[in-house]
Amino acid sequence: MFKKILIANRGEIACRVIKSARKMGIQTVAVYSDADAQALHVKMADEAVHIGPPPANQSYIVIDKIMDAIRQTGAEAVHPGYGFLSERMDFAAALEKEGVAFIGPPSPAIEAMGDKITSKKLAKEAGVNTVPGYMGLIADAEEAVKISDEIGYPVMIKASAGGGGKGMRIAWNAEEAREGFQSSKNEAANSFGDDRIFIEKFVTQPRHIEIQVLADSHGNCVYLHERECSIQRRNQKVIEEAPSPFLDEATRKAMGEQACALAKAVGYTSAGTVEFIVDGDRNFYFLEMNTRLQVEHPVTELITGVDLVEQMIRVAAGEKLPFTQEDIKINGWAMESRLYAEDPYRNFLPSIGRLTKYQPPVEGPTAGDGIVRNDTGVYEGGEISMFYDPMIAKLCTWGETRAAAIEEMRLALDTFEVEGIGHNLPFCAAVMDHERFVSGNITTAFIAEEYPEGFAGVTLGAEMLKRVAAATAAMYRVAEIRRTKISGTLGNHERVVGDDWMVCLQGECFPVKVAADKAGSSVTFEDGTCLRVESDWTPGKTLAKLTVDGTPLVLKVGKIPMGFRIRVRGADLKVWLQTPRQHELAKLMPEKMPPDTSKMLLCPMPGLIVKISVEEGDEVQEGQPLATVEAMKMENILRAERKGVVSKINCEAGASLKVDDVIMEFE
Repeated sequence: MFKKILIANRGEIACRVIKSARKMGIQTVAVYSDADAQALHVKMADEAVHIGPPPANQSYIVIDKIMDAIRQTGAEAVHPGYGFLSERMDFAAALEKEGVAFIGPPSPAIEAMGDKITSKKLAKEAGVNTVPGYMGLIADAEEAVKISDEIGYPVMIKASAGGGGKGMRIAWNAEEAREGFQSSKNEAANSFGDDRIFIEKFVTQPRHIEIQVLADSHGNCVYLHERECSIQRRNQKVIEEAPSPFLDEATRKAMGEQACALAKAVGYTSAGTVEFIVDGDRNFYFLEMNTRLQVEHPVTELITGVDLVEQMIRVAAGEKLPFTQEDIKINGWAMESRLYAEDPYRNFLPSIGRLTKYQPPVEGPTAGDGIVRNDTGVYEGGEISMFYDPMIAKLCTWGETRAAAIEEMRLALDTFEVEGIGHNLPFCAAVMDHERFVSGNITTAFIAEEYPEGFAGVTLGAEMLKRVAAATAAMYRVAEIRRTKISGTLGNHERVVGDDWMVCLQGECFPVKVAADKAGSSVTFEDGTCLRVESDWTPGKTLAKLTVDGTPLVLKVGKIPMGFRIRVRGADLKVWLQTPRQHELAKLMPEKMPPDTSKMLLCPMPGLIVKISVEEGDEVQEGQPLATVEAMKMENILRAERKGVVSKINCEAGASLKVDDVIMEFE
C-alpha cells in the first residue's frame, strides 16, 4: 500500500480524499494556489505545496506544477478528485512516465471514455443506444447553427472535456445556438484547457440517472446501483438521491450490467460513472461516462456501505475488489443537497465573501434513527473566492425510507447556519417540501417548470405558519421576561409581561394567548387551536430547536425590533410580536420605500467584466445583450429588461466589480 499520496485538487473533495487516506494510515500532500493558502484542505493535509496564482489555468490544471510538487514530496500516487485534471489523459500519462500511480483509470480508458465525442462513438459501435447528435469537431458558431438546424431544436451544446455543468448550453433557436457555442467554448477553455464542442439533441422530459461502477485490474467489475440526479439548474446537479424512486429492479439490473460491459470493453479500472437519460417508459440511453469520482458519490456510499475513495486507492495499489456483485445491496435511502455560494434571490448568481458564520448540523446518527453527513472544504471565517466552483459543501442524509431521508434533510437544512454570503440553502429546503419532489415525479426540467420566474422564497402553508407563530410567541415571551429581569423596576412599578400577543408574519396577524409553565408554553389561537411549544432556546441563540405539538421544528433566529427574523423550510420571514396596544400603534407607522434603480444596469454578482456589448448613445431593445460578467468559471450575459437609450457606461472590459456596482445607466 502507498505511504504517501498527493491530492491534485482543492476544496471539499480534497478534504474528502484526505479523510479516507488518514483512515488507511496514508500520509497526504495538498497543493494550493495563492487564493487557497488558508484553505481547509491545506490545513488538513500532512504536507502542502504552493503551485501558483489563483486562476486554475495558472495553478491547478498546470501539469508541470503538479509534477514538481510530486517530486518535492516523494508522493507515490495521485488522486485527482473531480474536475481540473481528473479526466486528462496527458496527466495520467505524465504520472505513468514518472512512475507514480494514478488513482483512477488507465490513460487509454480516459482517452476512450473521458472524451464525450469518442465515448459516444464507441458506445454506438458497441450497440448502445445514444442520443442523436453531431460528434465531429465544430469549427465556428455558424457551423454550430447549421448543425443545430439539421438536428432540430432544442439542442444541447457541450464541451467535449466538460463536467460539472461547465461549458454547457441549451439552445432553442439559431441565435441561442450562435451565442451558446461561443460561451461554451470560452468556458471550456478556461475550465479545462480544451475548447472542443459537440452538439446533440436535447431530450425533453428526461430523467438523469447514473450507474456507479467499480473495477479492479484483475478483471472484476461491479455496479453499486444508481443515483437519481434529475434536480438540475443550468445543467448543474443540485439534489441527488440513491436509489432512484423511478427505476424497477429489472431496469436497474439492465442499466448496471450495460454499464459494467462498457467499462470492461475499454479496460476500465477504478471508480467511474456511466450516465443515462431515462424516458417515461424506462427506456435508457447512454449519455456519457465520467472516468473519475463523482461529486454525488456520498449517497452511494450511504446506501451500500462502500468507501469509494478507499477502494479507488486499493485498486490503484493493485488489490482485488473485496466483494462481488451479489454482495452489493441497497440499504435504505440517501439524499444529497449541494450547498452553493449562489444567491437564489438573484437568479442563483455567484456570491463571494467571508463566511462570518458557518455551522453545519452535527454529523452522525440523529434522533430520528437517520444519519447526517457533510462533506465540506470551508470553515467559519474562511473566504469564498471568485476563482473556483461555487460549491462549498455537500449535505447528505440517510433514512430507512425515502420519506425518512427527506425529513432528515429538511431538519438538517434548517439546522445549517451560513452567513456572510448568498447561498442556496433556502432553495434546497423548498425542493424538499415541494409536492412534486416528494412524490418522486421529477425530470431534469423540474426547476425550470416549477420555478420559471426564478426563486423568490417560500410562502409557508397555513399549518406551518401557525406552528412558527406559536413557536415565536413562546420565544418572545421568554425574551421579554429576561428583559424585565435585567431592567428591574421603574420607580415603584414592576414591569409585567402579559399573556396576550399579536403575532404578525407573512402578511397575516394572529391574536394569541401564551400560558407558560416550567416545561414550556401552551399557545392558544383565536379559533381555539392550542399548540404546545417546548424548547431550551434562550435569547441570543441563533438556532432554536423546538417541538411544537411533539413534532420537531428548527428555526434560524435573528433579532429585529419587536420581533425576529426567522428562516425555516426555505422561507425568510420577519415576525413582529406586539401587545394588542403596540399593534394598533404600529399600523400608523409610515412605510419606507426602496430607492429607484430601474434606469441602471447593476452588477448582479462579484465578478469580472468580460465584454461591454453596447456604447453610450445606443438604443437597446428588450432582451439585447448589454454586458458579460464572469464569476466562478461561468459566463453570464446581462440583457436589457426593456427598451431604452444608454446614457453612461461606468466600466470597461477587464474591470472587477462588486454586487450592485453600476455598470451602465439609461435615459
